[in-house]
Amino acid sequence: MRILLIEDDPMIGKALLQALGDAGMAVDWVRDGPDGEAALWQHGYSVVLLDNGLPGKTGFELLRDLRRGGDTTPVLIITARDDLDHRVDGLDLGADDYIVKPFEMRELQARIRAVLRRRHGGQAVSTLVHGDLELDLESHRVTYRGQSHVLTARVFSLLLVLMERPGAIVSRSQLEERLYGWGEEVESNAVEVLIHAIRKKFGKDIIRNSRGAGWMVAKDAP
Repeated sequence: MRILLIEDDPMIGKALLQALGDAGMAVDWVRDGPDGEAALWQHGYSVVLLDNGLPGKTGFELLRDLRRGGDTTPVLIITARDDLDHRVDGLDLGADDYIVKPFEMRELQARIRAVLRRRHGGQAVSTLVHGDLELDLESHRVTYRGQSHVLTARVFSLLLVLMERPGAIVSRSQLEERLYGWGEEVESNAVEVLIHAIRKKFGKDIIRNSRGAGWMVAKDAP
């Protein structure tokens, strides 16, 4: 998944960039409100991690304008303030969740999974199921036609992107945009390498390709 981190504290920003990257997430990091707004206009994100005390434009101002413009991207507020009024204000403006600094990375990742579950129909467990394909968002275990394997973070993320739109062809450029953050070097065959790793474990039918257009997972169960 691709995440936008809007955080002006360099120590926190670097730590989150490293930890989330190690978990296989593509993270774009900006340090003020206007740059965050520009990034949201230019790219699609699975989740926004939003600090409120930003220079140029506060997180709450950015969130308000985002929701007024009809953007439904999940937003998780990260803040040092723990007072009730602050939390209520953020939720009323359209935030999907809230986490107070300092926090453990396991909790942040769990909250990210939670907002993604709500985006996929509000499932009570951290599992996405479509036809014969089942993805466990926490363990990165994939089950398909009786076979079950734990995938590496980046390989799992590619399958997750395809599962978000079953039956729709996703192009190479769309996959690269969702899987890799700014400044990451992407080899010309990077997507094919990830797809080959999945097919090697589950067979070629798990991901179907449309020559010259992209890849997809089947919309209907076989």
